[in-house]
Amino acid sequence: MLDPDRCYRIVQSRDQRFDGWFVTAVRTTGVYCRPSCPAIVPKRANVEFFPTAAAAQQRGYRACKRCRPDASPGSPEWDVRRDVVARAMRLIADGVVDREGVRGLARRLAYSERHLTRLLTAELGAGPLAIARAQRAHTARMLLEHTDLPLGVVAHAAGFGSVRQFNDTVRAVYATTPTALRAGRRGGWRSSGEAVELTLAVRAPFAAGELLAFLAARAVPGIELWDGDAFHRALRLPHGHGVAVLRPSQRPGGRPVVHAALRLADWRDLTAAVRRIRRLLDLDADPVAVDAALGADPALATLVAAVPGRRVPGSVDPFETAVRATIGQQVSVAGARTIAGRVVAAAGERLTIDGGPLTHVWPTAAALAALDPEALPMPRRRRQTILELARRVDAGELVLDPGADRDDVVAGLLDVPGIGPWTAGYVLMRGLGDPDVFLPTDLGVKAGLAALGLDAARAAAWSPWRSYALHHVWAAASGTRPAMEEAG
Repeated sequence: MLDPDRCYRIVQSRDQRFDGWFVTAVRTTGVYCRPSCPAIVPKRANVEFFPTAAAAQQRGYRACKRCRPDASPGSPEWDVRRDVVARAMRLIADGVVDREGVRGLARRLAYSERHLTRLLTAELGAGPLAIARAQRAHTARMLLEHTDLPLGVVAHAAGFGSVRQFNDTVRAVYATTPTALRAGRRGGWRSSGEAVELTLAVRAPFAAGELLAFLAARAVPGIELWDGDAFHRALRLPHGHGVAVLRPSQRPGGRPVVHAALRLADWRDLTAAVRRIRRLLDLDADPVAVDAALGADPALATLVAAVPGRRVPGSVDPFETAVRATIGQQVSVAGARTIAGRVVAAAGERLTIDGGPLTHVWPTAAALAALDPEALPMPRRRRQTILELARRVDAGELVLDPGADRDDVVAGLLDVPGIGPWTAGYVLMRGLGDPDVFLPTDLGVKAGLAALGLDAARAAAWSPWRSYALHHVWAAASGTRPAMEEAG
C-alpha cells in the first residue's frame, strides 16, 4: 500500500529514483505525473497517488504531456517479488494479454480469470485488461511519434481490436487525437519501413561499460555482436523476427538512457521487443537501493563505490539462457561461445529481415529437440542433457518464461539429468531476472570470495540483492578469475 505522506515528500524532492514506482494524480488539472515531474508541485490536498498508470486512468486522469509518465522505467518490484501479482505483471509487460487475452494470462498462472482480476485490482487499483490497455496506449504513442505508419496499422500493431478503440484510448489517456499526437511529435529519427529508433529510460547510476563488456565477452556468433560502439542482438518474437542495436548514452544533465534501433518483421512485436531489451540490460533495476544495501557491507563497499549502478545482465529468452548455461558447464567462456555459435548454425533459423552483421535467431525448443545428436559439438552426456531440456520445454513439461513460478523452474531444471544447482541458479538469475541468486560453487565466485577474505556464508547478508553482489564478487576476482565456470 502506498503511504501518501511519503509519496508527497518524494514528489516535493522530485526524486527520479521513484519514477515507475507510482504516479501522482492532480485533481485540479486532471493529469497524472511521474514523481519527478518538473511542474510546480501541487498542494497536498489536491493530489492522490496510484501504484499504476492504469489505476489513474480508470479514475479519469490523463497522462501529463510534460513529464511523460508512461515513458518511466518499470517498477523494480516485479523482479524482486515471486507472488502471482508480480508474475502477472511480468507477463502483461511481455504482451501476453494482447496476444492471449486475460484467459491466456490466467491459464499461464493457473488462476481463474475472476480471481486473478480481483488480486490485481485489490493491490494495483486496476485489473489485467486495464493494465494492458495502458501499455497499449504507450506503444501507440511510440509508434505515432517515431514512425510514419498509417493510423490503422498503428492501432493493429499496438494491440487494439479496432481503430475506434484505439482512438478512444488515445483521447482518454493523452487528451488528444492520434493525428494531433503525431503532428506534435518532437522530431528525432524515424522510419516508415521496418525500423524505429527509441530512447529507453534508465535509473541512474548505470554502469553501462561493465554490462556491455559482460555481454560482449559472451556474444554468440550469428545472433549477437559487439562492434565497439553498439550491441547487436537478434530476437525471436511472438509474430516474427527482430533485430536490436543498442547504444548507451546520456541526456543533457547526465541522465543515462539507451538508444535502441529496432528492426521488426511485424510491428505487433514492438511491446515484446522493448520488454526483452529492458530485461537483457536490467534497465528497471533500482541501483540506488542495491548500492546502498551492498555498500553498507565493508567487504563490498570499495567494489560498489568503484562501479556504482552495476547491473545484472539478463536475457531475451530464458530457454536460450538454459541451453547456453548447460553448454557452459566446465567450459571456458570463449569455448562456450564457440559451441553455442555452432548450435545456432546447425538449428537456428535464418533471419527473415535485414540483420546487418547478424544472420540467425536462437533455435526453438522444437528445433533443438529434433536435432541429430551428432550435430551438437560437445560430450555425449551434455548432448543428452540439452536434448532432454529442449524436449521438456517443447512439450510444456518445463515452463521457462518471465511469469513462471521460480521455485517450479528450479525444481524442473534440477529434474533434468545433467543440470545441477549452478546451472539452475544461473538460469534463475539471468533468464528470469531474479535479483537474489548466489552461486557458491562457481569457481569465479570462490576466487572472488578468497580475494575478499570471505566465505560463502557471508552472502546471506546481501539478500535480496545477491545477484548484484555476485557480479561484484566476480569483479573482485578479475585478473585471478579462472576461465572455467563450474556446474553445481
